[in-house]
Amino acid sequence: MQIAETIAPSGHVRAAINLGNPVLAQKDPRTGRPRGVSVDLARELGRRLDVPVELVPFDTAGRVFEALQRDAWDVAFLAIEPVRATEITFTAPYVILEGVYLVPEASPLRTIDDVDRAGARVAVVRGSAYDLYLTRSLTHAQLVRVATAAEATDVLVRDGLDAVAGVKQPIVAFGGAHPGFRVIPGRFMFIEQAVGIPKARDSAASYLRAFVEEMKASGFIARALAASGQADATVAPASK
Repeated sequence: MQIAETIAPSGHVRAAINLGNPVLAQKDPRTGRPRGVSVDLARELGRRLDVPVELVPFDTAGRVFEALQRDAWDVAFLAIEPVRATEITFTAPYVILEGVYLVPEASPLRTIDDVDRAGARVAVVRGSAYDLYLTRSLTHAQLVRVATAAEATDVLVRDGLDAVAGVKQPIVAFGGAHPGFRVIPGRFMFIEQAVGIPKARDSAASYLRAFVEEMKASGFIARALAASGQADATVAPASK
């Protein structure tokens, strides 16, 4: 199939899996192997193309993007972002997440707008969609970039930062498990998760777009989210 040769010229699909976003992918507690909606999508894509799938795990989305320069993957499951779109062609989103802030319980920060004040320091995972977005949108607060989401919450406590920015589900889970913290109501952004392919191969983009639309319409995405314990994530609407 010509489209398979475009998407996977080596004869197998190398799928970049971001384990830094637990809504999309997690390590199976029994086997240690990746699982989740992005893994299920990668395997279904390989099945349709009739080629094997090689999962290429990364611990952050920023490292997925950096690995594009090494030709380390054929398709990736990342948030749509203008910086990334210079080198990656994206489908429409298949899952929509929210970016939120975690703060200490005693913090004077009460609203989303409160965070962008002079002197405020906000931890973000370097190269994440919310790092890139907040880099453009914050005018007063300072971003403190760290390697992983776990490190972000660590530095909040250790260095007395004012807030952590992150994906709603893991941030809410952390706040619920750690007394002394709270999540500021509302969101500072929507995070649109999509399938991406290197621009050098974007002749296959229309195939991937149709694939994602079918996966949403058929209930595949919703079932995969539920099977991995992420049923509260929002399946993106059909693309117009």
